Amino acid sequence: MKSAHQLAVAINPNNVPVTPQPAKVTNIDKGTAEVVNSLFKQLQAIFPAWKQAWPDDAALDAAKKSWIKGFMAAGITSIEQIRFGVQQCRASGTPFAPSIGQFIKWCEPTAEMLGLPSADKAYAEACRNAHPSADRHWTHAAVMHAANETGFYNLNTLKEDESKKLFNRNYDIACRMVAKGEPLKEIPKALPSEVSVPAKPETVNRELAKMRAMLKGGRA
Repeated sequence: MKSAHQLAVAINPNNVPVTPQPAKVTNIDKGTAEVVNSLFKQLQAIFPAWKQAWPDDAALDAAKKSWIKGFMAAGITSIEQIRFGVQQCRASGTPFAPSIGQFIKWCEPTAEMLGLPSADKAYAEACRNAHPSADRHWTHAAVMHAANETGFYNLNTLKEDESKKLFNRNYDIACRMVAKGEPLKEIPKALPSEVSVPAKPETVNRELAKMRAMLKGGRA
């Protein structure tokens, strides 16, 4: 994880005293251990029933190992991602600490949390701007990027459920780029579940001839 000191400050903005606790995770740098210790101190302050998840020091140390691995696997490396996760913890309204999977989900902000229009509003905007006579005013570059990646032709010609599904996928990816502070870049196309390749005319004619011969009782 990068910018460990800044990340720790972002997690613990009120500078709550954190008792140094070795994370006991092998091959983990000191800065990462400090960040995780600071995060868990915040979680303990937010969730009064945190001992249900981590009843003793051994369970707490095991959780820290698991969370570090989870962060690495999910690509949780930025200050903004952790901050969103902590904000969602405060807003959850539950006394129980989240699982690593739930916290990682909370680290992925909604479009509205990023100051972007919701998926429904973004899709409606994309459809309006896809019209040939539209003046194409965009509320955010992520909406325009998702529309361009979806394709104006698709937005105009596909059935609503099909075009919306395609746009929502692209918009979700664009929002994640914004959340991570990445530039908006080309989005890989989703592969269809089935790929059909048209047969060559000569192949079709040959197979038809075989079928006719079989129907007549002859051999192909």
